[in-house]
Amino acid sequence: MDLLEGILTRRSVRQYDTTRKVPHEDIEEILKMASYAPSAHNKQPWEFLVIENPEVLAGFRSVQPWTSFAKNASCVIVVCGNTDEAFHREKENEVWNFADVDCALATQNLLLACHAKGLGACFCGAAPMPLVMDGVKKYLNLPDNIRPLAIVPIGYPAETPKQPENRYNPAKVHWEKW
Repeated sequence: MDLLEGILTRRSVRQYDTTRKVPHEDIEEILKMASYAPSAHNKQPWEFLVIENPEVLAGFRSVQPWTSFAKNASCVIVVCGNTDEAFHREKENEVWNFADVDCALATQNLLLACHAKGLGACFCGAAPMPLVMDGVKKYLNLPDNIRPLAIVPIGYPAETPKQPENRYNPAKVHWEKW
């Protein structure tokens, strides 16, 4: 699949063929593609937690209500940012951390890699919602310095989501001035 075609045709998939499991080799290849995302100062602060246990997949709904369909996925990849490793500043009256931005870039690569391999996936946010992030951290027993950004159910699609006519809106493009 051509990259531009992949960008134009990727859609969020929420229905999966429950009779098929994604092979570990495919998951590893997807994670490799995610790891090729750009990151601030090339810190690459992402961490990936792969969940295949059906009971854990079904339980995501208790901490992120918009993940009810994760129970039918082959796996979920939780994209997390290591806040200690990310490009950050905590001095001179400034506090910021690029973990979320870097992990969002990695998540987009992950979604495109899934699409290129014929898999369905859906971005389900954790950050920046404090209650969801805290719930995910507790549910998965994540360390303090690990910030969950995205919950991404993955599987073989049991649906083909409708393609929109056109998402490009020239009115949202500003040349030289606002």
